Amino acid sequence: MTDLPQQTFDDAAAVLRSALTGDGDAVVGAFDAVVDRAGLSGAYGVAWCLAATMLGDAPAASGAALDFPGIDQAGYDTRWVARFVSAYANQDEPTGEALFGAAAADGLLPDCLLTLAGSTIATLRSRAG
Repeated sequence: MTDLPQQTFDDAAAVLRSALTGDGDAVVGAFDAVVDRAGLSGAYGVAWCLAATMLGDAPAASGAALDFPGIDQAGYDTRWVARFVSAYANQDEPTGEALFGAAAADGLLPDCLLTLAGSTIATLRSRAG
């Protein structure tokens, strides 16, 4: 996780600050700024960083299972977040990249990234309380 450039961490912090205040437009705007500056690969780095924030450092051995009752009935963005975070937990960047590309191709990437940011804030709040 530490091989990401400092700018990625700064961008992730900006996304989280916006999510913390509940400003969805600012979250999407922060991701849009990353895409404008660094392309989709830059936004992917920020999303991967958010997954790391949710879970901490990925374990040395993969094998985490996606345990999400009712996942097939969840909305696209919720399923995407669960699968993206699972890919991070398993250190499976090819799957993470495929999920990211599919959401972009489907025109649903902003919704997915907004849900990811909200889920990250919810996880941090649950840990603090």
